[in-house]
Order: sequence, then C-alpha cells, then structure tokens
Amino acid sequence: MNDQHVEDLINKYGFQDYKWIDSKEIVVKQWVRFKCLFMCDTYGTKAVCPPNMPTVQECEKFFSEYSKAVILRIQVPAYHGDKDSEVFREIDKNLIELEKEIFYAGYYKVMAFLATICYQCQDCPREMTDCVYKQWSRPTPEALGVDVFETVKKVGYPIEVLSNYQQQMNRYAIIMIE
Repeated sequence: MNDQHVEDLINKYGFQDYKWIDSKEIVVKQWVRFKCLFMCDTYGTKAVCPPNMPTVQECEKFFSEYSKAVILRIQVPAYHGDKDSEVFREIDKNLIELEKEIFYAGYYKVMAFLATICYQCQDCPREMTDCVYKQWSRPTPEALGVDVFETVKKVGYPIEVLSNYQQQMNRYAIIMIE
C-alpha cells in the first residue's frame, strides 16, 4: 500500500486536481455549524446534515485520529439550472466508489466527505437510521464543522465567494486516509 496506488485510483475516477495534506491542516470551527443552523435551507432536512451530525468537538477528535487526507478540487459552473442533483450525483457516486476501492487497497479507515449535500433521495427521511442509501450517503466537510475556505487556502487552493452564476465554482471533497 502506498500513496501512488491511491493516486492511481483517484485518477481512475476522473479526479485530476488533488493534494495530499496533513490532517492537522483541516480547520474545524464552531461558526461553520452556526452558518448551517441559521443560513442553510437544508438544515434538518437531510440525514447527513446538522443537526444529525456529531458535535463540533467530536468532529475535531475524529479528524485528529488521522495523519493524512486528500483534498479534491472539483470545478463546476456555478449555475446548473435545476440540474444540481444530476451534476453532483455522478460526482458523489465516483467519490464513494473511489472510497470503496481505497478501502479494498488496505486503507481500512478511509472515509470520503462529499463536495455538496446528498442528492440520493428527493425526499430524504432525515434520519440516518432510516436512510435508504447509507452506502452512498456522506456528509459534506461543512456539516462536520470544517472551515473549507481556511483549510483549502492553507494548502494553496483557490476559493472565493462568487458574485454571479456565470462564474466557475470550486467545490472541495476530502478523503481521510490512514
């Protein structure tokens, strides 16, 4: 098992822009969860969104149990009309398949966190115990309190608040590997 094998798998699934990072570079902050609570219209509507997530302190502890991670940069147009679920469902499927192959390569602690909210069901049951697609459902880094802006900037990736829908959007997924 080596990093090159993981990189070969990453490339196999079409992810060309990624960086290895020390897991200590992942920034977890309480304010991220507050933005979910007060500013996100999916709060409480998805099984893999807050308040169904561990506490911010538990998330910090989780990330500290790993030594490395891969951040994947996913560039997509900011506006997809009503096709967000179609665009991201395929990306998510590839991320989960990648996670599975990394697991079978011997990295038993691997876990992927998706670049956007779960789009598996039109009507999410809202509780993980009732989730029909557990094998495909993963939270976003933000749902776990990750300050994606600060984290990706620390490793040299671009990220900004977009001012219009004609811009390219940088979304980031994180795969924890041990």
